Formats: sequence, structure tokens, C-alpha cells
Amino acid sequence: MKAWLAFATALFIALGGSHARAADARIALVAAENFYGDLAQQIGGDRVAVTSILNSPNQDPHLFETSPSVVRNVAGAGIVVYNGADYDPWMARVLAVTPKPGRIVIVAADLVHKKPGDNPHLLYDPNTMPAVAKAIAAALAAADPQHKDAYAARLQTFLASLAPIDRKIAEISAKYAGAPVAASEPVFGYMAAALKLKMRNEHFQLAVMNDTEPSASDVAAFERDLKTHQVRVMFYNTQATANLVRHLVDLARASGIAVVGVTETCPPGLSYQKWIQNELDATEKALAGPSS
Repeated sequence: MKAWLAFATALFIALGGSHARAADARIALVAAENFYGDLAQQIGGDRVAVTSILNSPNQDPHLFETSPSVVRNVAGAGIVVYNGADYDPWMARVLAVTPKPGRIVIVAADLVHKKPGDNPHLLYDPNTMPAVAKAIAAALAAADPQHKDAYAARLQTFLASLAPIDRKIAEISAKYAGAPVAASEPVFGYMAAALKLKMRNEHFQLAVMNDTEPSASDVAAFERDLKTHQVRVMFYNTQATANLVRHLVDLARASGIAVVGVTETCPPGLSYQKWIQNELDATEKALAGPSS
């Protein structure tokens, strides 16, 4: 860790600090995850130059390692948005070695009162994106007050665009509240709670998320739930498919349990809204299927 910090500090000095804005005078904004980047682009429009660091559907966010380009991008950013709650601890380290007067840092976990040890997959909490959107709009207005009305208008457009998602959540929860489900890890946990689904096998999920070996009893309990149809749907993270997870996905399908894949980054070509809408549609379809 000390060696990395020394390297990053030397790189920052070599860069000479960098400017708060890109060459074309747009506000330089770095988002640790591309769903926050998409949100920033929707609110900032052509006044913001967004760089999203985690942006590949084939990337496991928990295994991410920083690079010189990441340090360089953060060093030049006037606004930085990241998740927090120990989901992306590398960002706090990069910020520490690239100090910048006037930089605005938005931490989603702080906005929704989450801390290390809580489920860090805040993107699936319906409360997160409205809070981050408001913070981004305020940051952009502070950095570029001449266009604050435009940022405020785009914020209202974004908030209004969440209405179909809110309606779908209400519809699914009204129809399927209490339905038992399982998951390979707690990526979809906040949304499952919003849908009022009953999540099982949570010890197993935490072990997988923390990259530790699930206990034999937890594995056996998960397998038993699938074989005996104690759950209606199994969610799994398509970006982190260890052999054990693939085994459980195969077992679920062989047992006639609906399987829904979810991701931790926004798929290419989709907005945050469309991405979440697609996953809710897939969840609704899975819950509507035969449970035995």
C-alpha cells in the first residue's frame, strides 16, 4: 500500500496538478461506477465531461485495481462521485494523493446513511439515485452557476423518469410480497427488500461477496432450497461467477427454479433507468412463472 501511494503521489506531481475543467471548458467529472457516470451525464448534458472508471460488464468491481490513468483522471476532476461503504475504497486512496482545491466529492453512501459493513450495492436501493442526482445537480450549479437553471431542469427530468420504476416496484411488491427468493450474493438485496421479497441464504451471499468460502452447511442449505422448491427465483451476479455459483445456477435451472442475472455496472448502450427497468421486468416474469 505504501509503495502504491508513493507511486501515485509521484505521478500526481509529474502531472502538475491538472485543471478543474477539460480543454473544451466542460466540467471534468469522474464517477467510480458507470451508473453514477450515466446519471451525471443526464444532468450535466454537454456542459460536463464524464469519465466512468468501472464501466465494463465483464469487470468484477470487487477485484478492481487502480492504474496511472485512473490517478490522472481523478487528479483532473473538479467533481468526483463514488459509492463508498467500502465498495470502492481505492477511490478514497486516489483522492488522498491527488488533492485539489475546490474539488467537490460526492459519496453516495453518505447521502443514504450507509457505512462500511452495510450492503454496499447501493445502486439497487431506490433511495440512492434521487439523492445522488440532487447532489450532482448542486455540485454542477456550484461549479458553473451560469447554467444552474439547466442543471435544475435536467434534474427534474431525471427524477420524473424514475416514475415507471417506482410504479413497477409497487406493482411487483403488491403481487408478490413475501415470495421466497435466493441469491448468489447480495447485489440485488436492496431492490429485493423494496419488492418485499423474502431473501434466503444470506450467510452464503455474504461469504461470496467477501470472497471467502461459504460453509458446507450454507452450501447444503442453498442446494436444498433449490431442489425442494423453497424459493421461486434465484438471482445471481453475472460479473462474478465462481465455480460454486455456476453450479448453483445450473442446479436451479435443472430444478425448474427461475434464474435472473443481475449486474453491478450498467450494460453498454443502456441508461440507468432502462437497465433497472429491464431487471425489474425480468424479476416480474420470473416470479410469475411456475413455482413447482
